[in-house]
Amino acid sequence: MQPRLKRFVFYWLPLIVYCLLIYIQSDYPSPQKLPSFEFMDKALHFVAYGVMGILFYRAYRTLRIKNYRQILILLSVVSASLYGISDEIHQHFIPYRNADLLDVMADILGAICGAYLYGLWASQKEPAE
Repeated sequence: MQPRLKRFVFYWLPLIVYCLLIYIQSDYPSPQKLPSFEFMDKALHFVAYGVMGILFYRAYRTLRIKNYRQILILLSVVSASLYGISDEIHQHFIPYRNADLLDVMADILGAICGAYLYGLWASQKEPAE
C-alpha cells in the first residue's frame, strides 16, 4: 500500500467514519427508553467526543505539525468542539431532538480530555532523542 493511502486509511478514514456515524445517529429522534442514570446523556457526549479528540489528534499527527504536541492538542480540541457545536445545531432541526448547551459543554470537556490524555500517552511512546 502506498504511504499516502496507508496514512489516509489508518489515520483519516477512522475519523471520517466516526464523524459520519455521529451525524447519522443525530439525524434520528432520540430513543424513548434507555437504561439511564442522571446525566447519562452528558456522560455519553463526554466519551464520544473524547474519542473524537483522540481521532483528530491521531489524524493531525500525520501533518507537518506532528512534533508540536500543544498545537496538536489545541487543534484537536477546537476541531472536535466545532463538530460538537455543529452537531447540536443539526439536532435543533430534527423532530423530537433539541440543541443543548450542556451537551456542547460535555463535548468540549470530552474533547479536551481525549486529546490531552492521548497526547500525553503518545509523547511517552516516542523514542527519546
